[in-house]
Amino acid sequence: MNAAPQNTVRELTADRLRYEIDRGRGGDKVDARDPAVAPLGTDDEAGGWPPTPAQIKQAYANEIAPGPSSENVRDSSVLIYMCAVGSLVTLVSLAVWLF
Repeated sequence: MNAAPQNTVRELTADRLRYEIDRGRGGDKVDARDPAVAPLGTDDEAGGWPPTPAQIKQAYANEIAPGPSSENVRDSSVLIYMCAVGSLVTLVSLAVWLF
């Protein structure tokens, strides 16, 4: 997984923005690393025009949704699925044993 960018101050950088998006804080994906050919901000830096702090701040404001991220939300779908399968197996076993 993507490690948290090492900043002593929580300054907004392209790396921090990508980390936040990968953690699901953008509201449109789950907490998962998104492998990219060119990480966020790399194209700008390679072209000689790294994003300014104001541009990063604006991108952060547009991309990161307020509210819970996927780090703070429990996904209980696997538990529900396993309970449904377990119940079905139990009912079938009971039916076979009784008849």
